[in-house]
Amino acid sequence: MNNPFQNALEQLKRATFLVSFSSDFLEQIKHPNRQMNVSIPVKMDDGTLKVFEGYRVQFNNARGPYKGGIRFHQDTDIEEVKALAFWMALKCAVVNIPMGGGKGGVTVNPKELSESELEHLSRGWMRRMVDVVGPQKDVPAPDVNTTPQIMAWMADEFGKITGDVSGAVITGKPLESGGSEGRGTATAQGGFYVFEALREQLLLPEVCSVVIQGFGNAGEHAAHIWTRAGHKVIATSDSRGAIRNLDGLDISALSEHKKATGTVAGFAGGETFEASELLFQACDLLIPAALENQIREDNASYLQTKVVLELANGPTTPEADDQLIARGVRVIPDILANAGGVTVSTFEWEQNLKEEHWSEEEVFVKLKTIMEREALAIFEKATTLSTDLRRAAFIIALERIEEAMK
Repeated sequence: MNNPFQNALEQLKRATFLVSFSSDFLEQIKHPNRQMNVSIPVKMDDGTLKVFEGYRVQFNNARGPYKGGIRFHQDTDIEEVKALAFWMALKCAVVNIPMGGGKGGVTVNPKELSESELEHLSRGWMRRMVDVVGPQKDVPAPDVNTTPQIMAWMADEFGKITGDVSGAVITGKPLESGGSEGRGTATAQGGFYVFEALREQLLLPEVCSVVIQGFGNAGEHAAHIWTRAGHKVIATSDSRGAIRNLDGLDISALSEHKKATGTVAGFAGGETFEASELLFQACDLLIPAALENQIREDNASYLQTKVVLELANGPTTPEADDQLIARGVRVIPDILANAGGVTVSTFEWEQNLKEEHWSEEEVFVKLKTIMEREALAIFEKATTLSTDLRRAAFIIALERIEEAMK
């Protein structure tokens, strides 16, 4: 399996061949400002004590407080978290919001914990990190397997310890705990605004056939959003299987099936097949919305799509990028395509600090303006430099971070 941070550095190297940056800046941007490993003791329901490993990487805060999610996953480690923190710094710069980049995690399978154990773990993470996070220092958010409820527990724990009850220490909270309207769908909605801004430039048809890898938060919302806009979602998958219907899946019915059974597999409105085959379905638009390193050197040649829109973080390795570019497959990179989540998180932070609450309509008008503007700027940069969208996005982000660091 590719080391995600080595992938990130390779992407950095490729982008900086095209535009000149100072050697001091390039050396500095390869290293996080700070990374923390902590031990989190949790008293389990059976009375035993279990110690979990937690992380926080604060990569760069030249443009504002560190910002980035916390993931609870059994495969999470410091290298993954470091890569995600690096991408977050670039992502915030790409959409030009006043945040830096950070990321956190715990090595745990949360499905094996009771709700009580999960609450103790969440509060324990915050107790260990309370000195390094805060509304003007580092503002975490949800990520893989972390929920608005987990964010609420963490924010509550921070308030108990510090007395700061603004809620601005963390975003992605439930509405009743100071969360923002639209946050749940923001990643997918932001990706859709980017898609709409670039659809004609990327020569995609008015009605696209869409394949979505992953039917979790981002993937399921994306399926609903693209379907409502008149496109056909013909296949999707989760960790337990995949489902396809070339005439278009009934996404509302599929959501009900997933809620009832825990998987998309076995849905009566389509044909069940192996999740490992999902990426290879013929389509106009492929949306990886699962984990890193899904499109690799060993499988990129089997993709049958015109455009890849990365709702997941780091789903395409640099070697796979080369293959896709050679075949004329356009990739809308993660640091643009999935930046809607962090953008609305920043709106939540701003609302908490100002003691305001914006309507969903206000949130999405602001989000659409940002995503469309930056998508078109990246397309223009790619055209000017005769390069791909990922290198163009990296260059714009790096220029903005370097300017701030000066």
